[in-house]
Amino acid sequence: MKVWFITGASRGFGALMTKEALAAGDAVIATARNPKTVTEQFGDHPNLLAVALDVTNEAQAKEAAAAGIARFGRIDVLANNAGYGLLGAVEEATAEEIEKLYATNVFGLLKVTRAVLPYMRRQRSGHILNFSSIGGYFGYPGWGVYGSTKFAVEGLSESMAAELEPFGIKVTIVEPGFFRTDFLADTSLAVSPASIADYEGTPAGNMRNFAADANHAQPGNPAKLAAGIMTMVNSANPPLRMPFGSDTVAMIEGQHASVEMELAAWRELAVSTDFQSDATASA
Repeated sequence: MKVWFITGASRGFGALMTKEALAAGDAVIATARNPKTVTEQFGDHPNLLAVALDVTNEAQAKEAAAAGIARFGRIDVLANNAGYGLLGAVEEATAEEIEKLYATNVFGLLKVTRAVLPYMRRQRSGHILNFSSIGGYFGYPGWGVYGSTKFAVEGLSESMAAELEPFGIKVTIVEPGFFRTDFLADTSLAVSPASIADYEGTPAGNMRNFAADANHAQPGNPAKLAAGIMTMVNSANPPLRMPFGSDTVAMIEGQHASVEMELAAWRELAVSTDFQSDATASA
């Protein structure tokens, strides 16, 4: 039996992972700002501990982790799932909007991770799932600030994977594409109100309309993602990156091809800046 610690467990991927884990006989420390929203869905399950957690509150994160340890004795899987989106051109986002987004998507993830890691290090085992996005691999117009938080998650996760490997702790970056959750609804998505007219008709401006039209019409099946997470977590050698969705796979393949083409076109200049290149040129 694994013990999961899941943030944002009241809805979306968090609730679906909670459902899958409980069905598999695992235990879940399911956190949400209002834990009643968790117990209303899953009832008084013997393997469920619903805990109040605002991920921006470091003291509360430590209390939640300690409560989970007191109940189940260990934490095997940390799913840093809590987060939300911000739609709008980079120029349109205010400092307040940006700081608030980072407080949840980046600093909140770090606070929860710091609260859980001492227990995983003591166990010399564990698996951290940091939820990113295809927007953390490729920069979409209209999603620049949100994507930057996910780029931060990707970089942090790569470093953590190397830092934690000596302790038997694994790290996986989860990269969903567009899935049919409430992510594009106002419960999970903030839209910069400072719309600049000059962006109308541009890719950034058009993305506002796309997001409204695409809500609940996304290609990805959230239940299949949750089941896929279970398969991946139970594998002998889970990946550093786990993309989900055909749109994500296509975008990653396209990004790789684009980077390779650009590198080939500019390779000569790129490698010309080494000291050795001067000696080679004068020889």
